Amino acid sequence: MVDYPRFSSVLDDTPGFLCGTGGRGTGVELKDNHIFVIKNAGFAAYAIEGSYKVLAVVDQTHLPTAIKDHITGVTLGWSEEVRMQSSTADGKKKEYVVALFLNIPANNCAILQKGDHLQLLSAGQHYITNPNVTLRGLYTLGENQIEMPTKDIYTRDQVPVSLTIYLKWQLMEPMKLATHGYHTPYDALRDKTQSILTQIVSHLDYSSMVKQRSIRPDNTEDANDPSSAFLDALRTHAMDDLLLAALEYGIVLKDLAVIDRQFKGDVAATMDKLITRALQAQVEAANVDRENSNRIKQEEGALAVARVKAQALNTQADAQAYSVVASARAEAQRLQIEAEAQAQATRLAAEADAQAIRIKAEADANVVDPFAREMELRRMEIARVQAFGSKTVFVPTEGIGAQMGNMMAMSMAAGLGADART
Repeated sequence: MVDYPRFSSVLDDTPGFLCGTGGRGTGVELKDNHIFVIKNAGFAAYAIEGSYKVLAVVDQTHLPTAIKDHITGVTLGWSEEVRMQSSTADGKKKEYVVALFLNIPANNCAILQKGDHLQLLSAGQHYITNPNVTLRGLYTLGENQIEMPTKDIYTRDQVPVSLTIYLKWQLMEPMKLATHGYHTPYDALRDKTQSILTQIVSHLDYSSMVKQRSIRPDNTEDANDPSSAFLDALRTHAMDDLLLAALEYGIVLKDLAVIDRQFKGDVAATMDKLITRALQAQVEAANVDRENSNRIKQEEGALAVARVKAQALNTQADAQAYSVVASARAEAQRLQIEAEAQAQATRLAAEADAQAIRIKAEADANVVDPFAREMELRRMEIARVQAFGSKTVFVPTEGIGAQMGNMMAMSMAAGLGADART
């Protein structure tokens, strides 16, 4: 909150005595025969003859008048003028500026002039009461950019063209600019830009100007183009010359580009029609190429889809064949395992039976008692009769009985054969 000064006459009956206080950021301007400013403090003044007069109380942090760059619109600072009425020789009263208060923001500066000497004033709060010191101007040290229309420039084949230039710069040494008498960096760059572009464009044909849209170095042209040399000059020569010219005024040129161009005259209109037809033909050819490319891509897409489907079917068939082979192999292995298991079981059973018979035969062989042997034979006879029935006739297979049976069978067979021949 601003504490504005308060003034009071300590002794009303004592003329010429004045006191007051000034808050932070405020200035009190007093007048005796001289103009002086009291800042951020109290004061007491006593005039032996006459009196002091307070001309103005200024809040230096909120000066009313904004100073702007009329080209870029950047705010350069704020100011306030303190005026005082004075009588002229003819008795008329006229106001004169007796003090100038300035509030210069950061990254800005001001140039003061006293006689033939210039002085740089940095950012901050300042005031000027010396009538011999004048304000040349305020400048910003930040980057600025603007679109600058040029005057008509004639190409080599006498076609007028108007360019719109994009400029980006930064003022580094304001004293140089003020020494050359320019109020803004744009005023210094405008004339140089017009002159250099006029020299370059005057060596270019209309056709090359139509193709060239910008003088930025990222625009490349065909090396076989006869106008490429001029286009290279447009990119490099203009930028180099403007950079050197800007340095004379304390300006660093950051960027330069041609963002638009307008051709004028009947020749330009005729050429525009021809170029328009050529462009239409190029557009139609490009549309045909695009349609053909789309069709080719569609066919390639369909072919790719068919190829993917065929691969999917092949994969599926391979998977099914592998499944069948694996199933058959598993079934064969299962049967083999079952057969091997059954054969092993049969072998084990036969070995067990043979072992049992062997053990039993050994046990029977170990019986030496005749009665026990006879009893065992009887038991075997009983078991055989029980197994085959009581009506079964057991024919001996060994001894005389067995031979007699064989002879009887052969006799019967011979008789049957004789009967058959008769």
